[in-house]
Amino acid sequence: MRLPFNTLDQRRLIDMAASTFAWWLKPISTTRTSKQEVEEPLSLATCLFHMPRLNCCIVAVTGFNTAINVDVVKEGLNQTVVKHPRISSKLVFDPKNPGRPIGWIRTKVDVNNHIIVPNLDYSNMDSPDEFVKDYVSNLAQTPMDLTKPLWEIHILNIKTKDANSIAVFRIHHSIGDGISIISLILSCTRKTSDPNAVPTLPTENKKLVNTRSSFSLWDYFLWLLFAFNMLWNTFIDVCMFLATIVFLKDTKTHLKGSSGTEKAPKKFVYRILSLDDIKLVKNIMNVTINDVVLGITQAGLSRYLNRKYCESKGDEGVQKNNLPKHICIRSSIPINVRPTSKLQDLAEQMETDDPNTKKWEWGNAIGHIFLPFHIALREDPLDYIRSAKATIGKKKHSLEAIVTYICAEIVLKFLGLGVAAAITYRVLSNTTLGFSNMVGPMEEISFYGHPITFLATSVSGHPHALTIHFQSYMDKMTLVIAVDQNVIPDPQQLCDDIAESLGLVKKAAQKKKIFKI
Repeated sequence: MRLPFNTLDQRRLIDMAASTFAWWLKPISTTRTSKQEVEEPLSLATCLFHMPRLNCCIVAVTGFNTAINVDVVKEGLNQTVVKHPRISSKLVFDPKNPGRPIGWIRTKVDVNNHIIVPNLDYSNMDSPDEFVKDYVSNLAQTPMDLTKPLWEIHILNIKTKDANSIAVFRIHHSIGDGISIISLILSCTRKTSDPNAVPTLPTENKKLVNTRSSFSLWDYFLWLLFAFNMLWNTFIDVCMFLATIVFLKDTKTHLKGSSGTEKAPKKFVYRILSLDDIKLVKNIMNVTINDVVLGITQAGLSRYLNRKYCESKGDEGVQKNNLPKHICIRSSIPINVRPTSKLQDLAEQMETDDPNTKKWEWGNAIGHIFLPFHIALREDPLDYIRSAKATIGKKKHSLEAIVTYICAEIVLKFLGLGVAAAITYRVLSNTTLGFSNMVGPMEEISFYGHPITFLATSVSGHPHALTIHFQSYMDKMTLVIAVDQNVIPDPQQLCDDIAESLGLVKKAAQKKKIFKI
């Protein structure tokens, strides 16, 4: 459904399991006979993303330092991204059921049909920032043209407080998972300091590896303990997954949508936070950036919900604890179980015109994990970070994503697409929100010569009233919130609560550092 929860340890576990169960990872074709040739059948997730209640699009708002030269962008796209098979492919539909897609077929791409430059009078706008947010919100409700490749770029040469121009990428989720699509966009960029170099993404720290040829009894015991812990966590997670399908629902709160929320208009807002502040907390607490991001989100949601319950009671004591006990709030997070192409590989592959040299790793091969959010008012703001670290620690040692993916393939094979779609919708609608943290370049990059100031990614069309995405870039962390305004009428307040929570956590971490000294 959306951009995957990004942890390097989780990625490593999934890659090991994916290689073990490689025979399951080949997409099960749902293709019947067709008069039109199908070059590639649709995977399970691709089929699901075209179901009426799961019709999702990825939306990426990108800010630039300069005005956008449309002709330069078109020429750059012609030389690179349109050479990608999926970007230059359109859907093939079943002749017996014209509304049902069955595969992809290559077609000639005319970038003029994919670059949209609205004719607007920017000089008379009261608030360019609000205009951009409204434009993105309206765009998310507009159906995509299924007769051409499913992507488009909207160019707004309008100055906002964070950029001198804006480009809005809209790409149908059936083209690929979030990481693959963002990687494809980034592969079209270059470092501003070195126009020939692709962006650099943060990598995991190298850990010491035991190179001994023999192992002691203690080593074997630790290995067995690790394996048992992983199997036990996987068992618990899969049981929770099955319970969610059958009966388990999140608590009905001021954040949870109802049936039909996937078709409701979504409001998109974003806020740029300091990545340096997040790293400061990370280093003092000896945790990961994911731990800090999840922790401040838990704190922000707790502040927001406490205020809402206070208002519903007619009580003015916002500082008091108005939260009900035992609130269950979870996020259903898609995890891509297929290894993603590296930026350098994508860039090199798009520079050649020989299709035989391309080995594209693409598509949607998605499992799910459930991430619980602990909602409470805590005296020590750092408790939110400690709680997040414990939660993510368990998820790092679980094969929940790979098992749920295999189960989904089994359901599709033996029960059909309709049942698989119903189960997927039930799983998503029984949880409260979508959540992800995407890693971006560490240095300034340019998109066909246009320096980028910020990146903000999100998604639309899924049955959640609330979606929270974090996207890092240089020294910035962009917080993006998409809401159903019938459920959450004040998304900017939620943004403020999460931003203020980061400030409180940073202040508490600095006090802890001084106390240690």
